[in-house]
Amino acid sequence: MPIIDNLFQQLIDLGGSDLHLSQGQPPKVRVHGSIKPISSEILTETTMETMMREICEPRAWDRYIEKGDLDFAYEMDAEHRFRCNYLRQQHGFGAVFRIIPTKIASLEQLGIPPVVKEFGHMRSGLVLVTGPTGSGKSTTLAALLDYINTNFRRHIITVEEPIEFVHKNKKSIITQREVPIQTPTFADGLRAALRQDADIVLVGEMRDLETISLALTAAETGLLVFGTLHTNNARKTVDRIIDVFPADQQSQVRTMLAASLKGVVAQLLMKKADGKGRAAVNEIMISTPAVGAIIREGATQKLYDVIIGGKAQGMQFMDDSIWQKLRDGYVSPMEAYMKAIDKGRFKAFLPPEEQAIANAGGGESKK
Repeated sequence: MPIIDNLFQQLIDLGGSDLHLSQGQPPKVRVHGSIKPISSEILTETTMETMMREICEPRAWDRYIEKGDLDFAYEMDAEHRFRCNYLRQQHGFGAVFRIIPTKIASLEQLGIPPVVKEFGHMRSGLVLVTGPTGSGKSTTLAALLDYINTNFRRHIITVEEPIEFVHKNKKSIITQREVPIQTPTFADGLRAALRQDADIVLVGEMRDLETISLALTAAETGLLVFGTLHTNNARKTVDRIIDVFPADQQSQVRTMLAASLKGVVAQLLMKKADGKGRAAVNEIMISTPAVGAIIREGATQKLYDVIIGGKAQGMQFMDDSIWQKLRDGYVSPMEAYMKAIDKGRFKAFLPPEEQAIANAGGGESKK
């Protein structure tokens, strides 16, 4: 049994999400959002190299030594898989491991609004699931793919780095490809999917111009494309996609995006008030003629009003989702204040001592 499995078992027993190993530091875990050490033992270069090498393919290890970064997945046993990221840091070796649940939760179990299922019924277009690192984007997308897999006969291709949730074929056929093992880059995997009789393509990360450009083209040509971006709300998502392109192409890209974008699901995780886990909150934008017109004219600040006015269609503004969690007692006033966009809306609910902290911090954000 690999030595590192002992640390993974401690992570599981503590109900944590991530294991952090860093040469010159003790091992640490993240539990419900907070990081704490699990031992006083300082990790040496020899210990780090031994633990990291024994769960990594030799070819991948050589690539890590050459480049200083590596992503892959490790299966400890039938119930436990981990997303592994190897890095080099100022004191030597480093690694971060995240638990990947082997059982795919349903959208209902995750507390995702029911309207998100409607994206699974679409036959073409671009749907983006966005949020900061660790906000549960992959978990939400896995639940949505599982919903499609259970209810529709489609060919779904995923391009991921690494493969996190392993899907078994139900009604659909699911082809999962890992970057850089089965396909060199996200762009290569997406380009190949256009020739592989796909109905749906999931692009694990849309991080460069080539991938974003190909995703827009695939959505325009009749594929349903799901992608992820590290943006916090619908407006920033639209701006980010357009800003990736050179200025002389942005007008054309706005027209393409207005035609192909079907929706944005932005997600954050909030610590529950009882300290038992975290709850997802979502901003949801669904494409309408008004959304398309706003994207074409480049006036993304108007998207806020469309989302607020689109409640009947299932649209939802992030702060309203946070407000609901606060009102229902799921999260504390301070947690709501910290995650909100319009902080002034939540400041009045802070206890006096926390209001003083908020005032000292200043910088109230606006919509």
